[in-house]
Formats: sequence, C-alpha cells, structure tokens
Amino acid sequence: METPFVFGKLATDKNFTDREDELRHLKQNFLSGINTLLISPRRWGKSSLVKKAGEEISKENRRIKVIYLDMFNIRTEEDFYKILSEKIFKEVSGKMEELIADTKRFLKQWTPKITFSPDAQQEFSFGLDWSEIKKQPDEILNLPETIAKAKDYNFIICIDEFQNIGFFDNSLAFQKKTRSFWQTQQRTSYCLYGSKRHMLTEVFASPSMPFYKFGDLMFLNKIPEKYWETFIRERFGSTGKSITKKQASHIAFLVENHPYYVQQLAQNCWLRSGKKITDKIINEAIESLVLQLSLLFQNITEALTTSQINFLLALIDGVEKLTTNDTIAKYHLNSSSNVIQIKKALISKEIIDEQIPGKPEILDPVYKIWLRTQYRNKG
Repeated sequence: METPFVFGKLATDKNFTDREDELRHLKQNFLSGINTLLISPRRWGKSSLVKKAGEEISKENRRIKVIYLDMFNIRTEEDFYKILSEKIFKEVSGKMEELIADTKRFLKQWTPKITFSPDAQQEFSFGLDWSEIKKQPDEILNLPETIAKAKDYNFIICIDEFQNIGFFDNSLAFQKKTRSFWQTQQRTSYCLYGSKRHMLTEVFASPSMPFYKFGDLMFLNKIPEKYWETFIRERFGSTGKSITKKQASHIAFLVENHPYYVQQLAQNCWLRSGKKITDKIINEAIESLVLQLSLLFQNITEALTTSQINFLLALIDGVEKLTTNDTIAKYHLNSSSNVIQIKKALISKEIIDEQIPGKPEILDPVYKIWLRTQYRNKG
C-alpha cells in the first residue's frame, strides 16, 4: 500500500495542505503580473506552494506560461542564461522544427548550438557563445517578454534558491543588470524565492540593493496545528486507519508544525500502526526519528564552537535575555559582544533564525529534541 504522507519532494494534490491564504495571494499576484519575493526557511513548503499556484494558473489560462528554474546547482552567470533559455524554449516550442525556428527567430545576435538527446528529441541543451552573451545579454534577459509579445503569452518566471546569485562573479552588477530589464517588462512577471532568509532579506529588503522593492515581499509562516490535525486524520482515514484529533494534533506539536517533519513523523506513525494508532506508537516514532538523524546532528554539532553550542543550550532552556551577565556567566558565553557574533554565525549556518528581533530560535525542531535529550544527556 502506498504511504499517505509525502516529504522530501514537492507536495501536490491531496498531499498539499492549507496555505489557502498564501495560495490565493500568490495566484492573485501571478494573474495581476505582480513580481513576488517569497522567503521562508528550508523545508517549509514554499516550492510546493509556488508549484501549486503555477499549476492552477496554467490550467485556468492556457495563455499563461509558468517557468520553474531551480538555482541550487547554478553558480555562474553563464549557466543562468543557458538554463533560463532552455527552460523558456522547452515551454513554448513544440516539435523540433519549431524549436529550431524559434531559436533563430528570437536569438538573433548568435546561433545557439542545440544538442538533442538520442532517445528523446525534446531533451536538448544549449551551447551559447558566452563571450557574446557576456558583452550584451539583452536578448536573453528580454527573451520571455519578446516571445510573450510575439506569441501572445504571459510569462511567470519562478526562480528557486535565488540567493545563489551571490556566488556569481560580480553579483551586484548582475543584479543591477537583471533588475533594469525585468522591471520594464509588461507581459512577464517574476517570483523569486529561497530558503536562506538572512541572505534574501539582504537582497530584497536592503535599500542599497538593486532588488529592493522589486515586488510584493511575502514571508511564509508555519501551517497552524489545526490544519495539520485535519490533514493527518484525513490521510490516515484514506487508508482505513484511525487516529484521534488529540493524537494528530500531538504529532504536529512534537515537531512544532514543521511541514517536512510533520509529514515524516506522521508517516513513521502510520507505518507502525495497525487499524488504530496508540500514544505509545507516537512516542516510539519520534524517538526513532531522533535516532535516525543522530549522526547528522552530531556532525553539525561537532562543527560548532563550544560557545555556539552553549548558546543553543540557552535557547533550549528558554532563556530570552541572552546578553545579561547572569546568562553569559551560566552558559560561558564570554561577553555580550561575543553573544552577538555567535548569533550572526548561527544564522549564517542556518541553524537559528530571528524572524522576531531579539528572539532567535532553532530552525530544526528535531535537532532541538536531539540537543535536549541526546547531546545534553551525554554531557
């Protein structure tokens, strides 16, 4: 029997839960041609949200073309132009003849080298002349707008892990260049999103940066527990198993409503249960999940300084005033200035976040459990 919970890949259809307000908001932006800047920690479901919005928009209006570009493995400006071009042409060109005709029609400054897969004609890749593109990237940056006008489309370009532009040589110049083109386009809008909140906040919210006020800035929050309760019960019920409201709510509570972990823990519980789940099964499932990830958490912790670990232990203990003399002495944090540096370092490592100023929190709820129950006990 197929398991009713999904984690580690995009949640679609029946596996997509709640986000009704965010979905409505994002779809309205897409329909209105409003650029969107979406930020949330890793594994909170932003990619699933964008995909869901894009799919629904595409079904409602066939003249809207949605392009998805993941920059996770893109480290150069050249790769960005190459992959963006491939994605656009794959979306709008049907047969091989049309593809070749479109590349000649819309890329007039140079002739791209097109390589086709031997077993699938539409699996192609570009060999663009980087020396030419580098001198004048106008055609690539205007490509969706040019095609949209010529073929009567509207484009929505969704770019995941957008913070990776920071790896480009002369990243600031690239941002200025792309902003200058993208902000003038009428039939193309952009949804830029990623998981490194501190980096994206700098890109999108700093007045000195080119993408400041480029579009509607959305911060994705966790899905409330009440929605997880309904979702978990429905998914259990769809396979003939039962779970109480209290038990479903407790599963979400244990992992602080973290979308990835709620699905993973719920699946672990489902796999262990017969027709009916018990509280003992839930306890065993969370203990198993912590142990399963212990090696990963151990490696993360070994890469931290003693002061950084002590800072995390203070957070686990619920300490709010981290720079007081008592806290610094109790947790051996050296000084208030050192506390500030520790916080910056942990945010950079994506171990903590500070959505509310002055209230840092550990991002991974299972790591938090491991620190409390495994690391501290060993000490």
